[in-house]
Amino acid sequence: MFAMMTLGASAQPPQGVVEGLASSPVRIVAYEDLQCPDCATYRKMLDEKLLPAFGTKVAFEHRDFPLPKHSWARQASVAARFFHEVKPELGFAYRRHMLFSIRATTDANFVQRLKEFASKNGVAPERAVAALDDARYRDMVEKDYQDGIARGVSHTPTVFVNGEPFVEVFTFEQLSKAIDAALAGK
Repeated sequence: MFAMMTLGASAQPPQGVVEGLASSPVRIVAYEDLQCPDCATYRKMLDEKLLPAFGTKVAFEHRDFPLPKHSWARQASVAARFFHEVKPELGFAYRRHMLFSIRATTDANFVQRLKEFASKNGVAPERAVAALDDARYRDMVEKDYQDGIARGVSHTPTVFVNGEPFVEVFTFEQLSKAIDAALAGK
């Protein structure tokens, strides 16, 4: 779901989709596809293990990397940006919702599921649907995607910790060891 890395001096600043300690010098950047089962596994690891262990020390930055093979992933990323702007916690809730309901979401029911999520969370469904065509949100997603391409990302999640890539399938132990090393170096 995400890739992580520590950004160098020439890296672009985050676009505001950060969990954990946003001001941390150790920045974990996660490239994710909201239609990716491996990203759902990473999200579960993030919620259950990484954030509890490192959330007060590390910035976990989410980058959108909707793979072309996934038919509704780009729309989901755009919607997540919209919900994040409404309220950051709502953006993260939408990301979780989509990742944990991948099997229940199809091209045919994507918009209906978007409307239902919006309505259940106090957002006018028509605003959420209109956001899918908002050039600003689409540009945010495209910027993340192009940044990932420039860094050699081709699979999701791709995670960089201090420049060390973790791609698709990795363990909490592997990531925590790399994060501990990054924290020790700061």
